[in-house]
Amino acid sequence: MRVYTRFMTGRPPTRWLDEQEMEAWLQVAVLLSRLPHALDAQLLRDAQLTHFEYEVLAALSEAPERTLRMSALAELANGSLSRLSHVVKRLEQREWVYRFACPEDGRFTNAVLTDAGWEKVVQTAPGYAENVRRLVIDPLTRAQLRQLAAIGRRINDGGPPSR
Repeated sequence: MRVYTRFMTGRPPTRWLDEQEMEAWLQVAVLLSRLPHALDAQLLRDAQLTHFEYEVLAALSEAPERTLRMSALAELANGSLSRLSHVVKRLEQREWVYRFACPEDGRFTNAVLTDAGWEKVVQTAPGYAENVRRLVIDPLTRAQLRQLAAIGRRINDGGPPSR
């Protein structure tokens, strides 16, 4: 791969991954591929929800008065406002969520978890927690869990590691 860098003029040389970096990246790539599928499969089978739908319901369940602005909800659920709007429409059809204009600022829309939506979260959460435990928590020691949390924070914050 390094041979190609000499043909790219005007660009700094590519910093290729060394063996240790490649091993770490490949393990993360496999995790990124397998984990969403495993979470979705359990939720679809047991609760007829996608993982994203569950994240939306769970975020609303933890919000004050079970209400969030759609923009804040999109950020919490790690999705675009457009994707969230489509999902919330489906959740409204199932009577788990409803929307209304934000009373403080009419330019915004709020999403609210209904009582039926709350019940869906209460019914779904135990199976979801067991699946997360089986897939991520139980295979690790307490020390590894602390490391995983620290690594997740570092990557999510986007900062370079201190060397």
